[in-house]
Amino acid sequence: MAKFKALRIFSEEGKVQARMADLELDELDPGEVVVRTAWSSVNFKDALAATGTGKIVRRFPCVAGIDGCGTVVSSSDARFKVGDSVICTSYDIGVSHDGGYAEFMRVPAAWVVPLPRGMSLYESMALGTAGYTAGLAVVRMEREGLKPANGPVIVTGATGGVGSVAIDILAGAGYHVVALTGKESEADYLKALGAKEVMLRTSLDLGKIKPLDKTTWAGAVDNLGGDVLSWLASTMLVGGTLASIGLAASHTFNATVMPFILRGVSMLGVDSVNTPMQLRQSVWQRLATDLKPRHLETMTTTVGLDQLAAVFERILKGQNKGRTVVKLAG
Repeated sequence: MAKFKALRIFSEEGKVQARMADLELDELDPGEVVVRTAWSSVNFKDALAATGTGKIVRRFPCVAGIDGCGTVVSSSDARFKVGDSVICTSYDIGVSHDGGYAEFMRVPAAWVVPLPRGMSLYESMALGTAGYTAGLAVVRMEREGLKPANGPVIVTGATGGVGSVAIDILAGAGYHVVALTGKESEADYLKALGAKEVMLRTSLDLGKIKPLDKTTWAGAVDNLGGDVLSWLASTMLVGGTLASIGLAASHTFNATVMPFILRGVSMLGVDSVNTPMQLRQSVWQRLATDLKPRHLETMTTTVGLDQLAAVFERILKGQNKGRTVVKLAG
């Protein structure tokens, strides 16, 4: 097999950087399934990893990209055959196992998800880890009793990848969705995805967070952490469900136990990396059916490998919107 292009992350003289490399298949990490990568995607975690802004990568050098999808070209595992369309995300991909920013991937079969019926390869990466995380949050919140009749659901970090997909999914499922954002100029974008209301973060007085504030939210999907998460906990309705899925603002959480013991609030930590495979496949199936976003095309931009550096910079500056798909094949 001829050499192929990949974006590889190196650590040299204490500095982490990503650059293009020509690789052979034998240079990739081992695995039972070899995939010709069609599409990948860009997540906040990818930007942290490729720039060294966050200590994400655990082994150097490593092909970047925590997501990838494509067509199986060889498999020593009976569950997958040549020509199968598959999704590869999570686990150690792009962290300590070569990832999806390459024209080929080689991964353990236990990490591979068959592409669900009703979803294209492109759509799977328009969702990617961000969309999967949003779907997982909604599925887990539903299991805790969340339903549209309970009251409004708020989504923070609303213009980002997870936030955009979460708004679309929840609105499509009949929820009254409120988008919380720091970008007043994106109100029309958020309403087009299905948000009934748009709140600005500047409207919140986060310097005076009460242990218990006015009950407002039946559900919340939080991408930010920090003071916003603390405020959300204090404003949940009795029996409300709060999904913590990101730390774009801060990894801290300062709160009391009062919302949990006096209002019965459930707080869910949503971990997209270690989801058991049965639940993982179930969430992907729902993202292809009843939880399938209606506006994936509207929220998605397509780039090539050579454009990723600029995308990473926009993400880290909080300037990116929606989802970004990376084209690799064809």
